[in-house]
Amino acid sequence: MPKLTEHLQTAAAAEYIGVAQNTLRKWAARGDIPMHRNPVNGYRLFKRTDLDHFLARAEIRVNG
Repeated sequence: MPKLTEHLQTAAAAEYIGVAQNTLRKWAARGDIPMHRNPVNGYRLFKRTDLDHFLARAEIRVNG
């Protein structure tokens, strides 16, 4: 079972990367950001490292 402390729920993840929750949900549904589900309650979970990688890729596209 993965460590849930490494994950953020939707609201916290959206705030972490500076977007609206609905935007994050759409990106996750499209597969732009990996999403996991809490095995107990089914909530969306996002790993901090995945969010950091997404931000790095976005920065490269903007600046590159």
